[in-house]
Amino acid sequence: MEISNQPDFSKGLIPAVIQDYFTRNILMVGFMNEAAWKKTLQEERVTFYSRSRNTLWTKGETSGNFIHVKQVQLDCDADTILIQGIPVGPVCHTGALTCFEDRNTGTDLTFLEEIIRERKENPKDSSYTSDLFRRGINKIAQKVGEEAVELVIESKDDNKDLFLNEAADLMFHYLVLLQAKGYQLEDVLEVLRNRHK
Repeated sequence: MEISNQPDFSKGLIPAVIQDYFTRNILMVGFMNEAAWKKTLQEERVTFYSRSRNTLWTKGETSGNFIHVKQVQLDCDADTILIQGIPVGPVCHTGALTCFEDRNTGTDLTFLEEIIRERKENPKDSSYTSDLFRRGINKIAQKVGEEAVELVIESKDDNKDLFLNEAADLMFHYLVLLQAKGYQLEDVLEVLRNRHK
């Protein structure tokens, strides 16, 4: 990973704010020196300088809960780093999803897309989503059709819970179908944006 400008380490350690790439929630804050910065860019995993241990520390090196780097930005003075990343598991040493006791849920569907992608790339025997991918595109497309029909049927009644559950089922299977075809929701949104130019 390359970045055009470099942080200013002339005064020592600088803060690194870690933000979830999808939800935009703040996950944690740490400190970096130049060595931690370079290792973070090279390995694309967040590495800090531990002030208590006086050594480099890659987040997740003992727990396995790494933070994979997606984007890096510097503030206007180049003395604060903002890293957008994808966490693997809880971020905080307490077991919380963030160090700020936040639930780390987003308001868009990218979090669900990421879960679906993970189930596709790293299948689990107990996962319904992984099983759909194993069964192939025909089964996935069939499920989208079934869920669409069930949503239409529920729309004729006034049962809010049934309608919303069928809407959720359709949306989930639709995202699985997009992933199976090698696309993301952003690709569909781009088509919609282009229609209104």
